[in-house]
Parts: sequence; C-alpha cells; structure tokens
Amino acid sequence: MDDAQQLESIRRLALAQLADLHVSPKPSYSIDGQSVSWQSYLESLQKTIDWCDAKLGGSEPWEVQSQAVT
Repeated sequence: MDDAQQLESIRRLALAQLADLHVSPKPSYSIDGQSVSWQSYLESLQKTIDWCDAKLGGSEPWEVQSQAVT
C-alpha cells in the first residue's frame, strides 16, 4: 500500500466515524476523574480529515504552463 492509498484509507475511516457520530451523537461525560469530550473527538476527526486532504492535495500531479517566444 503506497502513501496515497494509506492517506485515503485514513480519511475514509475518519469520515465514517464522523458520520456515525453525527447520526447518533454521544454525550460528554466524566468517570473516575477522567472526562470524555465528544466535541473534542469530533474536532480531532475533522483535523485528521483536513490533514489527509492537505497531504493528498500536495501529492497530486501538477503542471506548470509556460510559453516561450522566439
């Protein structure tokens, strides 16, 4: 599996988790002094998706168009 495929896989999984949490949102809670914030988790998933998008966008072939005059 190359880097682009790995990034696409990570992005796909993060999008699936994000969609699942929007369909059935979870409440934030605290147990034994440890708190779980679903909003922070959602933000983390979005940052992961944005990071993957940036990496994938940078790896796409690009073209420089130039023109010479003689």
